[in-house]
Amino acid sequence: MIGMFATYVDPSARESVGAVLDSTFLSEGVKVRAFEDALTQKFDIPRPIALNSGSTALELALELAGIAPGDEVITSPQTFIATGIAILRQGAVPVFADIEYDTGNIDPDSVQKKITPKTKAILPIHWGGYPCDMDRLSAIAKEHGLKVIEDAAHALGASYHGKSIGAISDFTCFSFQAIKHVTTGDGGAVCCLSAADEQEGMKKRWFGIDRAHSPMSILGEREYDLKDPGFKFHMNDYAAALGLANLKNLDERMERRRMISSKYREAFKNVDGITLWRQEEHCMSANWLFGFHVERREDFIRAMASRGITASVVHLRIDANSCFGGIRKDLPVQDRFNNTQIHIPLHDMLSDDEVGQIIDSVTAGW
Repeated sequence: MIGMFATYVDPSARESVGAVLDSTFLSEGVKVRAFEDALTQKFDIPRPIALNSGSTALELALELAGIAPGDEVITSPQTFIATGIAILRQGAVPVFADIEYDTGNIDPDSVQKKITPKTKAILPIHWGGYPCDMDRLSAIAKEHGLKVIEDAAHALGASYHGKSIGAISDFTCFSFQAIKHVTTGDGGAVCCLSAADEQEGMKKRWFGIDRAHSPMSILGEREYDLKDPGFKFHMNDYAAALGLANLKNLDERMERRRMISSKYREAFKNVDGITLWRQEEHCMSANWLFGFHVERREDFIRAMASRGITASVVHLRIDANSCFGGIRKDLPVQDRFNNTQIHIPLHDMLSDDEVGQIIDSVTAGW
């Protein structure tokens, strides 16, 4: 069976991670700083703070944005549940806007309608790695004095109007979980446009202690006076070493994803029962997923499985969960999207033969 995802580990990772293990310095250190520097250089993104997961990246971003109990954060229901949980953990209220049927991304028109005096931030998700309409979302945020926190778990390497995702909004959150473009085993990062936010984030990720200005006393403990408690969110050095190794040939692997995606689009553009999603020149997708709308979805899934191909929705709407209050009745496009969206395998470890098999399986019908 050809799976939806694959975990890529560079051959050099064994040596680089082994060197960290041999050093016995396993916590946050020089490798974490090197990984942060590499992210900035590789993706042209400012001030990444390396963390232990994409979920904690969201939590830290919300904390830095000043989201407090009772505040409202407008977000998309088309995401993994971690996005909504991060909002709940701040004591805030996730307010779900509708989405675009032809991208799965949050609809700016719906966002505009959801704003109330309690709204403090917009949290868009770049579904499958395809950028949201950041011009309109940024304009709405500016008009109402809101923070923008991008959930870019799918979007490492994507760009919008030539600008890297990660360099547009107040905060952008990435994931380095096992099946993402770059894995650190598990991990994440939050990018900050503001140097002051970065400085605060660096403190918050390690209990709230400013390591850079808390020297060790003669007694063997750092000298500090903690005013605001933080978290234990930092990345460790052996995770960072794995991440550094996996960055080495990323350009070639990302190009492979783009090539496979292009082949799919060409092969499926005239297939009855399939509606491809929108793709615009100013949005360069990270191609984490290849999705489309399909008629008779369960028949499609069964047909693909019979031919050795996995097909999956990946994630259905999260607002259906009781912790978020259950399905809204004012999200008609999300309703439609939920009933017809599907994804087929897209990752850089697919062989040419496997790509051909997937194309043949889809075009054979269901």
